[in-house]
Amino acid sequence: MDPCPFVRITVGNLALKFPAVSKHPPESSIIPAYNCKIKFNDTNPQVACVPLIPRDANIPDNCHQLQSVSACFNLSKSDLERLVDESKRRKKPPCLQIEVYGVDEVGRRGFKSCGLCSGKFLGRVSIPLDLNRSETRTSALHNGWLVIGKKKRNKKNGWKDAQLHVSAKSELDPRFVFHFVGDPECSPQVVQVQGNFRQPVFSCKFCFRNSGDWNLRSSSSLSEPSTSRSWLSSFKCVKEQATKERKGWSITIHDLSGSPVAAASMVTPFVPLPGSDRVSRSNPGAWLILRPSDGTWKPWGRLEAWRERGRGGSDSLGYRFELLPDAALMAVASAGVTLSSGTISTKTGGKFSIDIRTYNSPISSPNSSFDFGSWSGSGSSLESGSGWLPQLMCRGFVMSSTVGGERREGSRPEVEVGVQHVTCTEDAAVFVALAAAMDLSMDACKLFSHKLRKELRQQGGESVV
Repeated sequence: MDPCPFVRITVGNLALKFPAVSKHPPESSIIPAYNCKIKFNDTNPQVACVPLIPRDANIPDNCHQLQSVSACFNLSKSDLERLVDESKRRKKPPCLQIEVYGVDEVGRRGFKSCGLCSGKFLGRVSIPLDLNRSETRTSALHNGWLVIGKKKRNKKNGWKDAQLHVSAKSELDPRFVFHFVGDPECSPQVVQVQGNFRQPVFSCKFCFRNSGDWNLRSSSSLSEPSTSRSWLSSFKCVKEQATKERKGWSITIHDLSGSPVAAASMVTPFVPLPGSDRVSRSNPGAWLILRPSDGTWKPWGRLEAWRERGRGGSDSLGYRFELLPDAALMAVASAGVTLSSGTISTKTGGKFSIDIRTYNSPISSPNSSFDFGSWSGSGSSLESGSGWLPQLMCRGFVMSSTVGGERREGSRPEVEVGVQHVTCTEDAAVFVALAAAMDLSMDACKLFSHKLRKELRQQGGESVV
């Protein structure tokens, strides 16, 4: 079955320069950090750092190759068609807007951790984008310098003729799209979607299981849970301490022949902070995402989740996903690589994604300087202790999945997976398992003073609220 067409708009090669008459700090002092907020259509704005370059520096001719990426926007076929139709009707093309924020006159940083907390507004640029041919080929949408804001205002602030360099392009980015027919805890089918055509490809089985019982006896069956006396003894001690916990959840993904091709197992219980009814960031629950290998299950990734206290009583689900090192790489990396982290509203839900090329990705977060070919920048950086990067996750959009909020009547995740990351059935299935674990984490992190749905409450004395 063919993947669904998607178009990816990439923005990069950002640089800022001032003429000699501007009031920014002299080049002999520490160069301040400038930042921008990048908006397109109705998607959430993305934040990026902008390097300040020497006044006489020239951007090389090949900078349109996007040697640095600051933001990416993803459009489905329907999104693209809607934008093109609107531009024809309004006789005005869709625009990319970039707002630039800087430092004050004494050179102090105007932002905190590249967030839009404070800072002097320099101005904005608006770039019209011609998307008429984006569905059929890669297109260069813009490449060059733009004057920031209004000249009259810039002259008053000493920023006359301040310029921002921007490169933008659209590229084809096909994806496989999967949809859960029901809630993950209801053991639903998973169908592949392509336009109006829906084809069953996986089935899910949700159950309660001990975290240590993941042995694959054959390619078509899982071992039954086994309970030891020592485990019962320790569990009894825990129960005597009256500790509330949500534990033992697992979901197995099967192909159409019934063979298990991926799984997600809750290996660290979701336990509330003492004296509280919420799972804290300091003690998160965790899932292992597993793949079958040589008659057993091989850990592929680890997902941690907790509940963040929000302002005004609006909480969010905090998460962190890391890819675990392959056995062949254990000699060079003892820890996994964090591919995604963030928060999702517990009220409205949101989207979990792994996207290596965006600024917010921990793997490709650029520092304050960039490589334009004529001078060197710091480029990408990995988290401390991560000295490896699997080829599977080296670049581009990897996956995304919808996550329902707590007030939803039902959550049926929709999963998108980049075509370049799927070479076999197990590749697709492991992302489906990750999406299920992410969605179930919203329930696992629900306040312990609230009751879970009946499908998530194990009978027979399970200490689950």
